Amino acid sequence: MDEAMRSFAEKVFASEVKDEEVRQEISPFDVEEICPISRQEMRAYMMLQESSGTTEKRKKRLLRLKTIALAVPVAQKSITRLSTIDEVISTSPIYQTVPDFQRVQITGDYASGVTVEDFEVVCKGLYRALCIREKYMQQSVQRFPRTPSQYLRAIEGEVWRASDAGPGISRHLEGFPLCLAENLGYHVQMKDGVVYIYGDKAAVGRNEPKDLPYPSLEHFVDDMNFLLALIAQGPVKTYAHRRLKFLSSKFQVHEMLNEMEEMKELKNNPHRDFYNCRKVDTHIHAAACMNQKHLLRFIKKSYCMDADRVVYDAKDKQLTLKQLFQQLNLHPYDLTVDSLDVHAGRQTFQRFDKFNDKYNPVGASELRDLYLKTENAINGEYFATIIKEVGSDLEDAKYQHAEPRLSIYGRSAEEWPKLASWFNKHRVYSPNMKWMIQVPRIYDVFRSKNFLPHFGKMLENIFVPVFEATVNPQAHKELSVFLRHITGFDSVDDESKHSGHMFCTKSPKPEQWTSEKNPSYTYYIYYMYANIVVLNNLRRKRGMNTFLFRPHCGEAGAITHLLAAFMTADNISHGLNLKKSPVLQYLYFLAQIPIAMSPLSNNSLFLEYAKNPLPDFHQKGLMVSLSTDDPMQFHYTKGSCARSGGSLAAASVSLRCCPQGLLRSVPLSSSLAGESQVPG
Repeated sequence: MDEAMRSFAEKVFASEVKDEEVRQEISPFDVEEICPISRQEMRAYMMLQESSGTTEKRKKRLLRLKTIALAVPVAQKSITRLSTIDEVISTSPIYQTVPDFQRVQITGDYASGVTVEDFEVVCKGLYRALCIREKYMQQSVQRFPRTPSQYLRAIEGEVWRASDAGPGISRHLEGFPLCLAENLGYHVQMKDGVVYIYGDKAAVGRNEPKDLPYPSLEHFVDDMNFLLALIAQGPVKTYAHRRLKFLSSKFQVHEMLNEMEEMKELKNNPHRDFYNCRKVDTHIHAAACMNQKHLLRFIKKSYCMDADRVVYDAKDKQLTLKQLFQQLNLHPYDLTVDSLDVHAGRQTFQRFDKFNDKYNPVGASELRDLYLKTENAINGEYFATIIKEVGSDLEDAKYQHAEPRLSIYGRSAEEWPKLASWFNKHRVYSPNMKWMIQVPRIYDVFRSKNFLPHFGKMLENIFVPVFEATVNPQAHKELSVFLRHITGFDSVDDESKHSGHMFCTKSPKPEQWTSEKNPSYTYYIYYMYANIVVLNNLRRKRGMNTFLFRPHCGEAGAITHLLAAFMTADNISHGLNLKKSPVLQYLYFLAQIPIAMSPLSNNSLFLEYAKNPLPDFHQKGLMVSLSTDDPMQFHYTKGSCARSGGSLAAASVSLRCCPQGLLRSVPLSSSLAGESQVPG
């Protein structure tokens, strides 16, 4: 060690132990301001800023790279190889037009981390898995990303067409359109859990349904079994794990090199900041779309205005709002957010039953029926008013949008007409809202009370009214109008409940499922997907909007839930269990399946906040977004979700969150995330 280095080390040591006050000494972790590399970089950056034109910018960028390379002290033999560096730069692919971020290029022989034989098996398996998803997305008129579609066609030696990527998002008409399509005169009938369309009733006897195919149970199970075997293969797990680690490392390198540049770009973006960027909440339940203070304020307001109004039917007598509160030994004036008791705290952790009870204000199911239901003595007027107030807040915020979920249980065929009547009567419409239909998986509850004879009747009540409104809109005007505002179907309930049923080709048909046991998650998924396939193809032929399948998936339970969703779902909510399977996680990345994640909800139910995999998924390039799930249960104020989400958003400078509790991801562009646009 020379004398200068020794002196420097002694000064650093002295400053650490505070034996010597060193005011102008640099930290061993910082770069000195007079660093020649920094000076050269700044000079090159100023030249780039002043220049104009893409070609000129690229020349200056190459000049900067050469200047930096010359500024670094290297051995003489390395300097003589500058011609090779020039050759590599000149033959490198030109990146798409993006801000001037620093890049790291990896060259050399490709190393997959597995043997050549295993690598061939891995690639064939991943290729077939992506083909399976593409097939199911095309059958159901759902979306498949353009990039993996292009790579699949290249592997097959075919020319890629824009139609291979699937349809875009259907346009939904604004307001309440009055023009309705003509009656086709078709006959609708469910058979083996799937709706069939016949030209007329005579065609039913001849067994001549319209050509609206769906995946058979045998093919579905075969594809599912292949994916099950794939995610259990050792070489595939090794390969997927290494690739995911590589993706995460690439993100961290990019963040380390370009964090300040991204911040500078954000600051230079006029009229767009944290508060006025677009925020879309794609996972929020209508019955809990308001925060606790909003609900409490509305309860007190309704009591002041409608104390003497008949609002509740109690068996043989009717009760006014005042009498209802007297029966509950309550007075709205004395209520507080704490006494309302709708917040899901730690007492609901791993207790989904207690979480469902939180939908009852002050623990009273009567208040839930009155304020948070569409069917009651006042025809859901209070619930509609609350939702419209939430919609008004979104419109005032201007940049915030939501997609609330309304429930269809399948208990009765009259649920759809009643829900559509509620929607149209109260004009529950907002330009900042679209709507989803959620189907709770609670067949066992209805069967135990003899509301349903078998599972097939539940499917019939869910889907047949929609088919009838599609075939003959004139006879179902309100439902036809309501369906124009629906974007998709959701499947909800506690995934941790074990049904004890293994879905296979020998599983009973829905009409034969008469036991009180609940079918498995995959059983629900297959029959919902099969009916959506037929429905979407029928509606597409009629020029109507189609629906996406977007179930709750991966919050708890078996890994097969995520596997079934990979085959059938356009996107999912939660997806926590992806961290348990590197192969499925990598497939979700390759297929760019959107995942709406809710860390605050998971923190109260299944997974502690600090252990949530959202930042990790985002860094690896999975298409994740933040969502609220149930603001009434998890938020105290409109901004609580943003404050809680801040630590997660800090994982990436590209993750935006919303002060109103409506959150949306801005996925890292393919040019920055590197492999996020290039599968494999």
